[in-house]
Amino acid sequence: MTHVKNILFIMADQLRWDYLGCYGHPHLDTPNIDRLAAKGVRFDRAYVQSPVCGPSRASCYTGRTVFSHGATWNRVPLPIGELTLGDYLRPQGVRTAVVGKTHMMPDTEGMARLGLSRDTEIGIKISQPGFDPYERDDGLHPTQLLRNKGGTLSYNDWLREQGYEGENPWNDYANAAQGPGGELLSGWHLKNSNLPARVKEEHSETAYMTMRAKEFIEEAGDTPWLCHLSFIKPHWPYMAPAPYHNMYGSETFLPVMRSDEERTDPNPVYGAFMGMEVSETFSMAGARETVLPAYMGLIKQIDDHLGRLFDWLEESGKDKETMIVFTSDHGDYMGDHWMGEKELFHECSVRVPLIVVDPRVQADATRGTSTEALVEAIDLVPTFLEVTGAPSAEHRLEGRSLMALLHGETPKGWRDAVFSEIDYGFYAARETLDVAPSDARGYMIRTDKWKYVHFKGFPPQLFDLQNDAEEFHDFGRDPDYDLVRRDMESKLLDRLINRKNRVTMTDEVVRGAGLSGKSSGVLIGVWGE
Repeated sequence: MTHVKNILFIMADQLRWDYLGCYGHPHLDTPNIDRLAAKGVRFDRAYVQSPVCGPSRASCYTGRTVFSHGATWNRVPLPIGELTLGDYLRPQGVRTAVVGKTHMMPDTEGMARLGLSRDTEIGIKISQPGFDPYERDDGLHPTQLLRNKGGTLSYNDWLREQGYEGENPWNDYANAAQGPGGELLSGWHLKNSNLPARVKEEHSETAYMTMRAKEFIEEAGDTPWLCHLSFIKPHWPYMAPAPYHNMYGSETFLPVMRSDEERTDPNPVYGAFMGMEVSETFSMAGARETVLPAYMGLIKQIDDHLGRLFDWLEESGKDKETMIVFTSDHGDYMGDHWMGEKELFHECSVRVPLIVVDPRVQADATRGTSTEALVEAIDLVPTFLEVTGAPSAEHRLEGRSLMALLHGETPKGWRDAVFSEIDYGFYAARETLDVAPSDARGYMIRTDKWKYVHFKGFPPQLFDLQNDAEEFHDFGRDPDYDLVRRDMESKLLDRLINRKNRVTMTDEVVRGAGLSGKSSGVLIGVWGE
């Protein structure tokens, strides 16, 4: 089987799995992402390793669970010894670059310990992490934070070239509206979300990142490449440029998914998250209705720009040698379950879209199909290694290649449960619960029927997904479900203890080492000749 030459790895930030046409949204028109699904395989049950930007992405890039790689939250660095996509693919001659967001923090302490500077070639790769930073931009640039980082931003420089003035056009144009008196209306305030951004559509973040991805592909030429086109939207600030800001009205909104039962004696951790400001805001009458036009418009804008990129790939013939992957790092509660943001383990938060197009003839039989196989974000790295011919690194990687599923085969011993976890030590919910940062942990295991969530020091949650797809009824403290909880806890324990930590030596080397040292003259327990 021939290997795939290039990979276009597209990730939208904070995109729910159910907000695409091909995943069943009745009003959100996404013909270009849908056309990907028609050319490849749509995974209907794909889950992230953590419903938070940083740790989720770290798992996507390393192929390892959050506990294993250690970057448990957005500001927690990925340890310097962890290998990422660039480390695996660069030896194969694949240029591996990011255009957009990674939300990864460099391990500056580890780099300093080894005398590595971020200004050197190796220091750049380690701090990025593993990517060539062609256009690294995490999309979070309020003016004070930008000043703290030194005040430079490539996107801002480009905006000034287009005629946008000021210290921070990202904040004042791309993510702000204008009031009737000319006043600046910040996109950080949710009440302004349904207003048009001051920036022209063709100069918005989505347009800019798509342009830069195309430029990278052009510059790569005949060199094999992986381009991680990582869109900053539809993540907050929820602000879309015209005409995308008001394409969708109330008749197009999915009904909010929440029940009064959920607020009656909730699980303590869930209750603490419902009590945070963002959740109370999204539970207010009219809040999600103000935000949804922008959220949906930003998704539609991504789809439109991807359509132009896909057209160009087809016109240039590059689509025939390029695997295309489309996914998200997590979802968005958007008022469901009385919550805002993400973080916990309801389907709208932890489940994501995943579409994979393999251009090779071996995938022809599965084009336009879908699968309900339980897959995880950590399956992407081993998939990328297999399609490019890179060594498998099974002793380190905790995911499994999706190649068999893409080619219509039934993988032997495929998983019957998916796993995710959260470090909520950085949230107000932890202070509400009065727990130590190291104890603020939650773990999810989800099978066909059940979803079990273990919170350290608190009762678990348990949902019957076959009879309660909305996840309204929590059986985590119901004595009638004690046996189910024990079984699910056992499955969770199995997953926890099977994570991989012997990362510096393969199983083949272990087998070759033998069970004794007799060949080297080291004798243990030998009585005599």
